[in-house]
Amino acid sequence: MPHAHPLDGVQLRERVQRALDEHLTRQREILRELGEPMVPLVDSVADLLNGGKRLRAAFFYWGWRAIGGADDESAVRAASAMEVFQAAALIHDDVMDNSDLRRGRPTAHRSFATRHAQARWKGDPERFGHAAAILAGDLCLNWTDEVFATSGLPPEALDRARPEFDRMRTQLMGGQFLDILEGAQGWDDLPYAERLERSRQVIRYKSAQYSVGQPLLIGAMAAGATPEQLAPLKDYGLSLGEAFQLRDDVLGVYGNPEDTGKPAGDDLREGKHTALIAHALELASPEGAELIAASLGDPDLDDHAIEACRQILVDSGALDRTEEMIEAGAAAALEALAATPDLTEEGRAALVELVAICTDRHL
Repeated sequence: MPHAHPLDGVQLRERVQRALDEHLTRQREILRELGEPMVPLVDSVADLLNGGKRLRAAFFYWGWRAIGGADDESAVRAASAMEVFQAAALIHDDVMDNSDLRRGRPTAHRSFATRHAQARWKGDPERFGHAAAILAGDLCLNWTDEVFATSGLPPEALDRARPEFDRMRTQLMGGQFLDILEGAQGWDDLPYAERLERSRQVIRYKSAQYSVGQPLLIGAMAAGATPEQLAPLKDYGLSLGEAFQLRDDVLGVYGNPEDTGKPAGDDLREGKHTALIAHALELASPEGAELIAASLGDPDLDDHAIEACRQILVDSGALDRTEEMIEAGAAAALEALAATPDLTEEGRAALVELVAICTDRHL
């Protein structure tokens, strides 16, 4: 069963949404003088910022609260910056992966391409869609900094958190580059251990850090966390962040499209070099490994081929091996949290619950 969400008791999801809506209203006013064409540009961001699990905001907020920060709207606005940053990453990621759907709706670049085609404008609709989506993502990158800097948190809190905030934004771009590099270079000549390590390196910097570890540390540092608190919190974030992405990788192959918002097996079509795939290439029969390798990155992979790949992942033990990694990451996160001194009772309880939420099989 899905877990009760630690955001619900403080209405954090609703408060984050209000903060985002207020920000978008201000930005629409700033762009109004450029005319009507700006409406769909901002709408593409607004659609992505409407709803969602708000996990990144949750980690910032509970990092702040766990160190003793107050439950005020400044903290909520700062937390909402994490969601704007995720929007930038998702928009750009969808362009790089050439994805059709995000949360059950057409991706930004697909929507812009459709608009171009329907209006019969000049040029290539796909190229226009990609260019417009890149600009929408760039807007989000700019707004991330603006939302955080103008959140209303005390200047000293912002100064304490700023180094990790800047580190997060730089390292995510490096992680994205590592991801496309893996796809370009391939794994044909790599041994099992190196495939697994390289997949975990991508996980660490493309997802784990900016999804869990860095929002948590930014919130904790803003609240004045000590080095004795930050060290185990960093371990918590890295362990849980990796487990969270491993769960996402499993759902990318086995998840229900109604829950994931993406077509079933889309990660196979996109050629994601995940730990799940690394395990399969090593553990499957020669014929099974050959089918996985041939299927990976095939955009025309049909449902029958996807089901065959899924069965290989189960029969080879690759799925079980990945589930063991998820369980180990969750356990390590809880151990690190237990070793973190002087957290507020409410904050510690929320961070415990977030471990279950991030590794839930129904996420």
